[in-house]
Amino acid sequence: MRRIHLFEFEDLHWFPAFLRNYVTDFLQFLSNKTKLYKSVIPIIKKGLEQSGTNQIIDLGSGGGGGLIWLNSALKEDIPDLKITLTDYYPNISAFEFTKKQADNFDFLEKPVDARNVPIGLKGLRTQFLSLHHFREDDAKQILQNAINTNSSIAIFEAQERSISSILAMLLSPVSVLLTTPFIRPFKPERIIFTYIIPVVPLVVLWDGIVSSFRTYSVKEMNELVNKLNDKDKYNWDIGKVKSGPGVILYLLGTKK
Repeated sequence: MRRIHLFEFEDLHWFPAFLRNYVTDFLQFLSNKTKLYKSVIPIIKKGLEQSGTNQIIDLGSGGGGGLIWLNSALKEDIPDLKITLTDYYPNISAFEFTKKQADNFDFLEKPVDARNVPIGLKGLRTQFLSLHHFREDDAKQILQNAINTNSSIAIFEAQERSISSILAMLLSPVSVLLTTPFIRPFKPERIIFTYIIPVVPLVVLWDGIVSSFRTYSVKEMNELVNKLNDKDKYNWDIGKVKSGPGVILYLLGTKK
């Protein structure tokens, strides 16, 4: 099926920040508990090694993604690893919670646009579950900005544009209802907007289905790269790996 760029509530400027944070908190919790990104550890290590850095600059961090568990796994081989969390809509309470879990986390309170990353942020740029939020021209701008600043970039999407992925998203409200009491930091308002006024499960359902329709395929990511200036100055590794019952699509770009 062709890519359809419908809207997600998370992207809307008027969408209340606290509700956006509840959604990203859920995604962070689920990613860590399921060790969602276990299969991409070799790709991240490759990106760090080829970039000659121990620093990850995470773009579009949301609630911290699956980085708490991922960090502990990466540190087994990279003990001096540093991770900086950033987002266009920073979830400060989630960032602070993540930072308390390990002393190698840091974050920026000010918004960071993945299309124009501040020059002072040096390291392997990562994006987890966020490339699909950008239309083609903006997605190209993200990749071009990495090239223009001699930065490596690693992108991961834990869904694809397929019937099976969309069907899996239909079960997401059940996951929200089952996991919400265990999400930290605990917030009474989260309970209200999950069980009494079920905004969070409905938003997760809509945004999850739309995410599948928005996801760039391996072929489309290759097409994005082919439209970049100076693309031949980089090594590009684009593909997919198994992750439990699903798959993770990835793109890794490192300077030659």
